[in-house]
Amino acid sequence: MGTSRMFRIFVVLGSAFMILLIIIYWDDVGAAHLYLHTPVSPGPKVPHPPPQPKPHTTRTPSFLSDIDAFVNQFLEPGTGEPTDTVPVDSSNQSEKSEERYIPRREWKIHLTPVAAELRERQEKRRRFLQEVCANDSVSFPGKNRSFDDIPNKELDHLIVDDRHGIIYCYVPKVACSNWKRIMIVLSESLQQDGAPQRDPLAIPRDLVHNSSMHFTFNKFWKRYGKFAKHLMKVKLKKYTKFLFVRDPFVRLISAYRNKFEMRNEDFYRRFAQVMLRRYANQPTPPASVDEAFTLGARPSFSHFTQYLLDPQTEKDMPFNEHWRQVYRLCHPCQIQYDFVGHLETAEEDAEHLLRLLRVDNVVEFPTSQRNLTASSWETDWFGPVPVEARRQLYKLYEPDFRLFGYDRPESILNE
Repeated sequence: MGTSRMFRIFVVLGSAFMILLIIIYWDDVGAAHLYLHTPVSPGPKVPHPPPQPKPHTTRTPSFLSDIDAFVNQFLEPGTGEPTDTVPVDSSNQSEKSEERYIPRREWKIHLTPVAAELRERQEKRRRFLQEVCANDSVSFPGKNRSFDDIPNKELDHLIVDDRHGIIYCYVPKVACSNWKRIMIVLSESLQQDGAPQRDPLAIPRDLVHNSSMHFTFNKFWKRYGKFAKHLMKVKLKKYTKFLFVRDPFVRLISAYRNKFEMRNEDFYRRFAQVMLRRYANQPTPPASVDEAFTLGARPSFSHFTQYLLDPQTEKDMPFNEHWRQVYRLCHPCQIQYDFVGHLETAEEDAEHLLRLLRVDNVVEFPTSQRNLTASSWETDWFGPVPVEARRQLYKLYEPDFRLFGYDRPESILNE
């Protein structure tokens, strides 16, 4: 009887020991090794000397010490600004060689500093954004939640480039196609004849918007498991974060022109047919976009605004990203952006940003030749829209107006 009891005790203890070993192996070797395959350095700050070769030694896994060292390397004191220098700890060179950022090219040397006007513009935009987020009189859904409370599916617009320490929140209809091209070039995620693609404009449009070309925050859970949220916070602390915005009403006009004035079978079936049935008295709209264009059966801009204001719209599904509010895409009150670009000053802002990121020797922002929607067109586009509907639409997009410093369009709202 005693022997049987002792045997059971040994089986239980042995099982517990094996489970502990499996946990240590996964945490120490599996997840950390997987993470370190993606460089997570502080990004474009100062070049480090080449890594010293590691002596080949055997090592006993130590979960706590390794994880502490792994995490603490990202939590060194500093302001987090993209121009900060990072002190190099020469006593621990070999231990950090895998994580260290290695620049792809020599940085461009500028003989003149960034214009004071541009620096002041950015400081003003960042400060204004922080003040609005802290202002209790400005309220909107999700404003006061923490970053931990943001659902994973709502983090799909934050693109990460670990090579250069950059996070870009893309906003559709705000030059996002070209900024996505820039991110593909910088991350070297597209190869051309065995070498990274260096020309942004040579990247096909279908690849630009292919989610497999971009590593976004919502993909962290699949790659990093239980470390995902923590690693997001590490990168948000150390990487340079930017977004580009534009006048919210002009963005809506641009979205309408692009998706409903041009032949787009997907948007016609998913959205235009709904608008025609609900607001254009067409219970059986044409089956295809080609047939609709031939018959002249297209939703008007007024129909589009009705669709946005209809409570049933978001009961069916969340707003499409092309007209979803920026505060819902990029979470500016939970994420402290280092650079806020405006489409109205796109060329100056793009040049300034690439220089701050120290990648202006690697890539240039493509100059758009497409027909841009102008803010001066707002009065014409909103003419057929009833004044009360315009005011309701402003309330729907008011957080974006307020957060990013766009004036209330009095001429449209007070006719």
